[in-house]
Amino acid sequence: MPKYDLDEWFVSAVLPLEPALMRYLRRNCRIASEAADLRQDIYVRVYEAAARELPRSASAFVFATARHLLIDRARREKVVSIEAVADMATLDFAVDELSPERHVSARSELRQLEGALQELPPRCREVVQLRRINGLSQREVAQAMGITEDTVEKQLSKGLRAIATALLGDGLGALAATLGNKCRKRLKSA
Repeated sequence: MPKYDLDEWFVSAVLPLEPALMRYLRRNCRIASEAADLRQDIYVRVYEAAARELPRSASAFVFATARHLLIDRARREKVVSIEAVADMATLDFAVDELSPERHVSARSELRQLEGALQELPPRCREVVQLRRINGLSQREVAQAMGITEDTVEKQLSKGLRAIATALLGDGLGALAATLGNKCRKRLKSA
């Protein structure tokens, strides 16, 4: 293709896409200030490729080129240089080991949690266990226990508040209860 025709095609088909291209780049670029540089790289790639063969759809070609360039840059950013690894090896990192004191403390906290769970009424305890320990959804808990989702929500709130009170003392347990009540009131009024 003659250079004059290529330039004319570029000006008439590619440059009008610039506002949409810049929005796309700003939305998908990690560093917004790089969008203008990326735009220029895209223009170079599009122009060079069009010199070999004119694309059927300028818009599709420009945005495909932009997407590929963003992917290439992301791949390069994830590669860690050997110098950086060497520098990290010279740093002295403190190892977070499980000391005997931390082990005893964790066991004590676990016993407190077990005790707080055992103090809950049976239905409340089962809801807390199924929802927070077993990781079931609210709907799954309701179906498994044959109760409504609203009941699951109320029992879970009641159980977590009681556990917070048992583990953290009345001050924080009361705070949790107050916050829970405020949230419920806002949800009902919305």
